[in-house]
Amino acid sequence: MCHLYLHKYELETTIVPELPKFALIKQYIIDNIRAARWLENERVPSENELADQFNVSRMTARRALSELTEAGILTRSQGLGTFVASFKSQSSLLEIRNIADEVNARNGKYSCTVLTLELIAAVAPIAIALGVEADAPVYRSVIVHNENEQPLQVEERFVNPQLAPEYLDQNFELTTPHEYLSQVAPLTEARHTVEAVMPSREVCQWLGLYNEEPCLQMIRRTWSAKGIVSFARLISPGSKYRLGGHLTFKQRS
Repeated sequence: MCHLYLHKYELETTIVPELPKFALIKQYIIDNIRAARWLENERVPSENELADQFNVSRMTARRALSELTEAGILTRSQGLGTFVASFKSQSSLLEIRNIADEVNARNGKYSCTVLTLELIAAVAPIAIALGVEADAPVYRSVIVHNENEQPLQVEERFVNPQLAPEYLDQNFELTTPHEYLSQVAPLTEARHTVEAVMPSREVCQWLGLYNEEPCLQMIRRTWSAKGIVSFARLISPGSKYRLGGHLTFKQRS
């Protein structure tokens, strides 16, 4: 089975000559972040600078920056450049709801299909996102959430075993990962990144998409009082899912 995240990064723990140039650029950036040579919110080299440094095309440099941005390691600002993402917790403006509760609130019938539950070694981007050492053991799950027996969302989640040691022992057909983690490591803060993406062939298969259509992708990291609990990617068909929320602002006195 192809990992949504790991198939992109499984070769990055060691730089070898056989690696393609975009992967070498990614590893170079990750190494500088891990060594604290580039700090949070610090600007990283531009596409042109990386292209000159590694003697590659701008497209190759752009791919490296884009994939690290997708993984939440970097953040890009139009007209300003690319920066090291903040790895500190950030309060969420979106209410985080259990997807089973969302479906039930619409009078739908919730179910799920568990595709993967496993222990893996954290490659660099996952290790950074969870705040653990590279190659440290982490839990990984891939679950398809259904509404009225129709696929609604693919969830790939990486979990810190120190904060949820019995994660792999759970029956996620009876409780969702969000619900379980909220019990054993109560959520205090979260960070979201939301964007439109075109799904891979494998994701299309899981979501039952016979024609490619844009999907809504949410990258989410969650914190408890003891640290980063999980790092997840949630992908939903654009025609079936939307985000919404309600904000209340204090009146000025």
